[in-house]
Amino acid sequence: MQLRDKVTAAIKVAMKERDSERLSTLRLINAAIKDRDIAARGEGREDGVGEDEVLAILGKMVKQRQESVRAYEEGGRIDLAEQERTEIGYIEEFLPRQLDEAEVDAAVTEAIAATGASSIRDMGKVMGALKSKYTGQMDFGAVGPMVKSKLG
Repeated sequence: MQLRDKVTAAIKVAMKERDSERLSTLRLINAAIKDRDIAARGEGREDGVGEDEVLAILGKMVKQRQESVRAYEEGGRIDLAEQERTEIGYIEEFLPRQLDEAEVDAAVTEAIAATGASSIRDMGKVMGALKSKYTGQMDFGAVGPMVKSKLG
């Protein structure tokens, strides 16, 4: 079952259960996917976005909410921070399991070997290989410095 189908099914369940908080977040996910579909059609891709792009959308939504949590906590708005954490939980239900540090390290080492990267100039190749294989499973903002240190 594709992610967008899982989201649609979850929306129906949330409606039946009258879970307005979950429903609101699921509708935001659906709207983000549809916005990206419209943009893709404008670029000439009639079938809209694929699974990888949907994963990227969900990852971006999680990252936005994590930033909001930090901002709310700094501002002393713990209630709003908790609401954002709840939304993160709803979104993460659709993301694949996050890799732990050892798995990320092994994936980086494997990607460096697979691309034949030998210097910092090859970082783009390595990151591209990781993104194509592990979208939604790791934080690429944290992986970048790791790749840099292994190549540098």
